[in-house]
Amino acid sequence: MTQSDEMMVFDRVLVRRRRDRAAPGLAGHNFLFEHVAAMLADRLLDVTRRFPAALDLGCHDGAMARALAGSDRVDTLVQADLSPTLARRAAANGRPTLACDEELLPFGTATLDLVLSNLSLHWVNDLPGALLQIRQALRPDGLFLAAMLGAGTLAELRTALVEAETELMGGASPRLSPFADLRDAAGLLQRAGFALPVADAETVTVSYENAFRLIADLRGMGETNAGLNRNPAPPPRAFWPTVAARYAERFAEPDGRIPASFEVLFLVGWAPHDSQQQPRPRGSATRSLAKALGTVERPVRQ
Repeated sequence: MTQSDEMMVFDRVLVRRRRDRAAPGLAGHNFLFEHVAAMLADRLLDVTRRFPAALDLGCHDGAMARALAGSDRVDTLVQADLSPTLARRAAANGRPTLACDEELLPFGTATLDLVLSNLSLHWVNDLPGALLQIRQALRPDGLFLAAMLGAGTLAELRTALVEAETELMGGASPRLSPFADLRDAAGLLQRAGFALPVADAETVTVSYENAFRLIADLRGMGETNAGLNRNPAPPPRAFWPTVAARYAERFAEPDGRIPASFEVLFLVGWAPHDSQQQPRPRGSATRSLAKALGTVERPVRQ
């Protein structure tokens, strides 16, 4: 298997088709995109500077633009999405918009001051390559601020799926797409050459009447499994009712509703610039760490 084969995790054509299909009704299911866009906008407010040229990479129906409405942080926001249908809907807000693949950015070197991405990069096969392209598209001291779903996402549904499939079919197959964990995400920022990289996570928990409502939302968002290793065969008729039953048995709250957890990874990095803080050379410290911590320094035993 080649390295490029190992990076092929998702069916990107299927991702685009599902976003196209979800586009007409997305307004009824886009609460998570709206919520996380507001969280990204709040984080951007902590940066006391303006960004003349910004890109919203994976704009869906324009949630990020709505979150930034009235903000003085961004002068021009270009919207881009893998789905041409979603891009057309986002363009209704009057901002420049295009359809493009996150894995093949149509932007020149050092042409952007800010790249935002709201819950889109977890569908990218070559995430290291995409991050490298983003860093190269940023001007020196440009900012990358993104949110993507992490490994803890839909942990309850994963459990119910495995239990139902094991019970009915004697084994389990991948029913949900894989997601990166926080440590991997932080490492990828460094690998792509970002300065001052930071990665942290927050869990957004949503309450549902039952598992069928959750699955309807995932379909309505265009966020259902697009893994290349997914089982294409339709499950037996009893499968989804069994999933719903196992979900409720394991996770239902006292009021009968079920929780669905979405782990959101937040990634922050800067295009390198001479004005940024730099680590001091190794061995240049003038104070003992042990003295600063009020402890005793002891040699390592060989």
